[in-house]
Amino acid sequence: MSQGGAAGRGSAKPQDRGWAWMVLLAAVVLQGLTLGFPCCIGIFFTDLQHEFQASNSQTSWFPSIMVAVLHGGGPLCSILVKRFGCRFAVMLGGLLSGLGMVSSSFCRSISQLYLTAGLITGLGSCFSFQAGVTVLGYYFVRWRTLANAIASTGVSLGFTLWPLLSQYLLDEMGWRNTFLIFGGILLNCCVCGAIMRPIQLASGSLPGSAKPGEETGSRAEEAQLTNGASPHHPMPQQHTRRTKCFQVLQKYLAFDIFCQNKGYQIYTIGVTWMMMGFALPHVYLVPYAIHNGVEERKAALLISIIGFINIFIRPFTGLLSGHRVFTGRRIYLFSLAALLCGLSNFICVISAEFNVLILYCVILSIAMSGVGALTFQVLMDVVEMDRFSSALGLFTILESITLLIGPPLTGFLVDITSDFHYVFYNSSFFLISAALFMGISFCALEKKTKLREASKAHLDNPPRYQYSETSREPKAESQSPPAVEYITSI
Repeated sequence: MSQGGAAGRGSAKPQDRGWAWMVLLAAVVLQGLTLGFPCCIGIFFTDLQHEFQASNSQTSWFPSIMVAVLHGGGPLCSILVKRFGCRFAVMLGGLLSGLGMVSSSFCRSISQLYLTAGLITGLGSCFSFQAGVTVLGYYFVRWRTLANAIASTGVSLGFTLWPLLSQYLLDEMGWRNTFLIFGGILLNCCVCGAIMRPIQLASGSLPGSAKPGEETGSRAEEAQLTNGASPHHPMPQQHTRRTKCFQVLQKYLAFDIFCQNKGYQIYTIGVTWMMMGFALPHVYLVPYAIHNGVEERKAALLISIIGFINIFIRPFTGLLSGHRVFTGRRIYLFSLAALLCGLSNFICVISAEFNVLILYCVILSIAMSGVGALTFQVLMDVVEMDRFSSALGLFTILESITLLIGPPLTGFLVDITSDFHYVFYNSSFFLISAALFMGISFCALEKKTKLREASKAHLDNPPRYQYSETSREPKAESQSPPAVEYITSI
């Protein structure tokens, strides 16, 4: 495949039409296979406890590691995407996911599951999912909000189908054979990756000697990072090594954006705190229902109800948030959805009857639709698309820490007290506090920015978003992706 660096003005752009919709379809399937997969782990919770004689805390480490690695492998995924392209990252992730689940079917201890299903499958899902999210930002410009919302319906489909399939296979074949079949299903990520062919965007400024996989503008970044160093004024060798190390960290973890962009800083901290409680109902809802006398099939149906409602609510949320009224204000919709998630948990505390749990799942699903549809869209609002992959890496690795420790700590509390109500108390505390923090902080930041704009009206480059700090980086054209090529092996 030729490297299309030469693109004249007025050349046809591949965004928002043609093959972009096939990529969107692949992204829907991909998110169902990856981000939707951990929802079914609760189905196996009781069987794994009996098989390995493990406590709630020990068993919960298995899905916690999977979800944490799925989100926290962002920097590695960022490196793969920038070096080899999205197609390679997605297909490699599919291979790792399948290998991890096949290996899990032969595990003889719960600690082995931590490595196979937790680490390997989680890392593979991370590569496939995050590379799929990144490529959507380049294939869609005008319809980017809608595309992200539609892609997130794949998670809803996964939430609907994975629990039903898991319960059926578990009843018929046992958990080991079920995990073996899951390995084959996850290999379909490779098919989705094959559809995500490299994209070539028009640009009159791409350097003709750019190497495959080199990030556009990397030379400018290096010049900034080396603080003006040039061949005429070389730096000491040790200083050069430290500078290169800093370059790598800044390139793939976006520490510079975190320090300079207050909107990105607040959003990352808020979501990281929120994730301490966000995953708890997904891990413990089925065990909680079974513990209170609900049949296993009905308990599995609860997760499917959440996913089924998400299928219809997420696109609506995406369309609503894409209206120009919410431009620059989607963070408030996100905070409201997180607040509703936290408040809904109190329903489970009131009663554990099946009908009450169905009501809980309906309300939780509506709130989750807002969180799921807006998470990455808000991130795209806060940072520029040419740094989105790096910003996503830092964003996900921070939230993965709380995703990792949240369920085991809550499981330890349940083991001590033998009271599942603490699951929902903890979840509500983290969700509500995070929602209030983000909403109030962005409101204050917006007022501060308006005052700054009023006092500096003579500036030529006002902030792009009402809650964004003025960036030191050059701004891209409005609603246009950066001049970037994705070069991959074919």
